Amino acid sequence: MNEDNEITIHVKRIYETPSPEDGVRILVDRLWPRRVSKERAAIDEWMKEIAPSPKLRIWFGHRPERFATFAEKYAVELAQDPIRYERAVRICELALQKHVTLVYAAKDPVHNHANVLRDWLVNNFIEA
Repeated sequence: MNEDNEITIHVKRIYETPSPEDGVRILVDRLWPRRVSKERAAIDEWMKEIAPSPKLRIWFGHRPERFATFAEKYAVELAQDPIRYERAVRICELALQKHVTLVYAAKDPVHNHANVLRDWLVNNFIEA
């Protein structure tokens, strides 16, 4: 377990400055963010397979009025797709050892898939 004896999963925009408190930084976007070098990103793992499907991402289009439905559909993808589920288990295994930060590029800090992913992980693995 990490040094605080609790599982910690944070969410942070890739354009924010990395910090030691981030712990393991996992990029959860399917595409590499624009204008960000690999050095500046300080990413430990890139789990592009855990991102929402291209079809779902395009449908959502970062429109806040679609966020609730998007979150439900993405949760189904996480639960039913074996590769996404395997990546989710990996994140939780890492979170047992140290802090984990899910890194994303979307502009909206509230209506984005990284928040949905974090909440899904907490609800399905951590609180169980």
